Amino acid sequence: MNRLITCFFSAALFASAATLQAQPQTTPLGDIERDYSGRADTLEYVLVNQFLNSSKGTFYAIPRSYPGYEDATQFIYWQQAHALDVIIYAYERIKDTGDRRISNYKRMMEFWFDNHANNWYHKEGDTTGFYNEFTDDMCWIGLTMLHMSEALEDDTYANMARKIFDDYILPRGSRDSKGFFSLPWKDDGSGPNACTNSPGCLLAAKLYLRYGDESYLQVAKDLYDWEANVMKTEYKNDGRVEHPALTYTQGTFGEAARQLYHITGNPDYMTMASRVLYYAINSSSCNYQGLLRDEGSSMDQSIFKAVLIPYLVNYALDEEAGLTYRKRIVTILQRNANALWNNLNLKAYPKTFCNYYWGTPFDNTTTPSMGAMVSGASLMENTARLALALLNAADVTGVDNVECEADDAPATIFNASGQTLQKMQRGLNIVKQTDGRTVKVFKK
Repeated sequence: MNRLITCFFSAALFASAATLQAQPQTTPLGDIERDYSGRADTLEYVLVNQFLNSSKGTFYAIPRSYPGYEDATQFIYWQQAHALDVIIYAYERIKDTGDRRISNYKRMMEFWFDNHANNWYHKEGDTTGFYNEFTDDMCWIGLTMLHMSEALEDDTYANMARKIFDDYILPRGSRDSKGFFSLPWKDDGSGPNACTNSPGCLLAAKLYLRYGDESYLQVAKDLYDWEANVMKTEYKNDGRVEHPALTYTQGTFGEAARQLYHITGNPDYMTMASRVLYYAINSSSCNYQGLLRDEGSSMDQSIFKAVLIPYLVNYALDEEAGLTYRKRIVTILQRNANALWNNLNLKAYPKTFCNYYWGTPFDNTTTPSMGAMVSGASLMENTARLALALLNAADVTGVDNVECEADDAPATIFNASGQTLQKMQRGLNIVKQTDGRTVKVFKK
């Protein structure tokens, strides 16, 4: 077979044809189309270049080149958790590469922490700087601190998350007349709701995993039971965590259930994780024309998808989760990532802003949103994390590290699932040549 083959690949990423052929029924690896790292780098640069307050490590609500950016940012607190999470995921991806951004991202995290994530609320006697009247805000901040400690291998941030949980979050909890324990939305007792108890459940589970204190596990179970009861009595277990269904609570409660499954081994938790995450990617409540929908242009609404995306990836990478759902998530995430990329105005770079709905371009006559930018950057970064994790998990032995524009040697071409192809297709292909070489190619 003589043909022009345009290929881009890395031997460190792409698995051997034999491994791929052996795995199509046990892993979604064969569904990966490309390495999304470069696209993730592009959006993270825009996020940092346009929205970062470099002296504080926090992010402005609108680009700093737009009038009123400081006033618009005054009350932006819980959103800072998800903006920094994108940077933490990027740091984890590049931290062993020698990339010059490594020290910048580390310093950004430290500044974010030292400046209390732009917390606008001040309470007399608070020694942490992170106390807030909104319980869920502290839960989100605590989850990001745990992520920081995981990435930086520094207990400082996890210990602070634990202190906030012990001193400020948990004491607000109470039991209702039916015996269900829950957290209120605010310190005045208003609530409870899904947007508070979902991250509260996940935070308690992760504190248990880090510190081994059984009391955290019990709290996580109790908060799960409260939410599961709401879903049963109000929504007939159709997959909705709340009504209307919002991506961030679907994702957070799904991740909490998945974590509880791995802690306890109880399959009911994984069943719940599958149900609520599948609802997020399949229901008309959360999707529009095959993509995650526009949930609104406010700072809260526009950042919702940034919360869901990492937890979808965690599920897709979980070998104990259902393969059908895992493969579906891989497909949906790449569909969204490709739609976002195709609708970006790359000619305006670095003013390449993400829209609220990834199926259409951003309207440059309007003011860009940090929430929308973070959601888009989270999508691309975590899709890159997904692709790299699946590809790195495969056997990469015996692969030639070659960059080619043309190769006239007779070859048999396979797709990532090991099926024979007559011609190259978009995405990952495996070329087995008669001279004994096996080449992985990535056709754009």
